[in-house]
Amino acid sequence: MAVFKPFSAIRPHREFASRTLCPPYDVVTREEAAAYSTDPVSFMRVIRTDATLPAEMEYSRESYELSRSILDQMLADGIYFRDESPHYYIYSETFNGHTQTGIVGCASIDEYDSGQIRQHEKTLPDKETDRILHFTACDANTEPVFLTYRDDEHIREMTRQLTESDEPVYEAEDRDGVLHRLWCVNSESAVRLLEQMFLDVDALYIADGHHRTASAVRVGHRKRENSGQYTGDEEFNRFMAVAFPESDLLLLPYNRLIHSLNNLSPQEFIERIRQKADVCLSDDGAAPVRVRHSFKIYLDGTWHTATFHKDLIPEEDPVHSLDVSLLQEHILSPLLGIEDPRTDPRLSFGGGPDSTEQMIRAVDTGKAIAAILLYPLTVENMMNVADKGMIMPPKSTWFEPKIGSGWFVHRI
Repeated sequence: MAVFKPFSAIRPHREFASRTLCPPYDVVTREEAAAYSTDPVSFMRVIRTDATLPAEMEYSRESYELSRSILDQMLADGIYFRDESPHYYIYSETFNGHTQTGIVGCASIDEYDSGQIRQHEKTLPDKETDRILHFTACDANTEPVFLTYRDDEHIREMTRQLTESDEPVYEAEDRDGVLHRLWCVNSESAVRLLEQMFLDVDALYIADGHHRTASAVRVGHRKRENSGQYTGDEEFNRFMAVAFPESDLLLLPYNRLIHSLNNLSPQEFIERIRQKADVCLSDDGAAPVRVRHSFKIYLDGTWHTATFHKDLIPEEDPVHSLDVSLLQEHILSPLLGIEDPRTDPRLSFGGGPDSTEQMIRAVDTGKAIAAILLYPLTVENMMNVADKGMIMPPKSTWFEPKIGSGWFVHRI
């Protein structure tokens, strides 16, 4: 059973939809956030207020308070408004011929606590604290969590009917060429039916936004404590999310960039890899990796393809059989001495449609020594890990496209 409720969104008036739309707070640099914020209507001014302040004020109380004041001013100026009654919203994104369509609603903090909302990543306290302070100051979930669930034919058919029977309230293409659309589910009967349908969903899974989720849950619990009494119907008992069916999602590889070979020459590094994998010159260069348990290495101007020896792959283990785990346990740690991929400066990461080109450029210009391309994980990989209460290695999944920000806010 999944509790997934409608809510009264704070959202922009139609004429401001394209200008308010922006990327999530955590996928842009400070410079990129500042560029978005030059438009006084951009929602980036709310989620990354720090980008327009001196660097030393990034995590200051004044920065979070400014986020709230900008949001309030946007409401007062008529850029944003709040729906009078609770709705679901249908949100779709189309990029490079791929479309994913999800339902915008609110998930339960209690189901997160109980494990009914399942996770596959660890969170970092500093990142949690940042969003806790931001959500608290704004008294709102300003950005949604990216959830998924196993395909449900009834929800899919309902979604299809609703999107085909009405025009979207918003439609805009962002700077990266992603087409975003939003429909408002106005019918009370449709809202009730969707809520009932989600009760038949076994579990929700966090695809992206683990820190946002953990922060929103912590804020909800603090509000419960401060309220003294609560019924469970208050908005702070829930957090905003977009729930997509698993078959709609596109997972791209999360590749690795190596900045040191640990005193090995390029030839020595390749020879050491041969002890763990079959290695040959790649006959298709920088083309994506097409076989599970294989990876590509760009080193010294040459592409190699490596396939892990079968006796190293514990297929029955949903975590240690992942290619990111095999790479870490058999290559990065023993050969390069990279024990903590989260913090080691000798390793960085690249995801998204342009990551291969960017990584090749980094190697060719001497900013890195080698690039490693991986085979992408599947949504089923992620769900299997989460179902067992296990955690994936850092930087395992890259979902594309990301959910846009600025079209719906949940006041708590």
